[in-house]
Amino acid sequence: MNGPFGLADHWLWMIAGALLGIAEMLLPGVFLIWIGAAAVLTGVLALLLPIGAIPQFLIFAVASVAAIYAGRKYLTHNPIVSADPLLNDKSARLVGSIVTAVEPVDALSGRVKVGDGVWSARGAEAAVGDRLRVTGCDGAVLVVERA
Repeated sequence: MNGPFGLADHWLWMIAGALLGIAEMLLPGVFLIWIGAAAVLTGVLALLLPIGAIPQFLIFAVASVAAIYAGRKYLTHNPIVSADPLLNDKSARLVGSIVTAVEPVDALSGRVKVGDGVWSARGAEAAVGDRLRVTGCDGAVLVVERA
């Protein structure tokens, strides 16, 4: 059967699958690739079997649900591990750093200089100018101790 652009239905499904694969690369989220795989599978079945448009959409719908379920199950058992798990966690990356108090620090509040910026901090009592070591973080608040 021919689709709306004069192409055979199976080519439309395969092109849709390729476009969804490209979209996954541009907008990574590990979701569109499974729908793209379902579109390619539908295209292959449309090529091999003489099926109409409505059965093709039903195959696509079932294949999409099955592919997403299988993909989620696979990624649950085989999570993607980052080479740098703290890449987007600036405060956790500061653990172990030496900082300088720019406001008095106590168990509830304070401010410390980190590089060319100033961060909120709490922990060991320190006066302005004291050097402190970052031992942890609580959100964007650094937990410090005397260096």
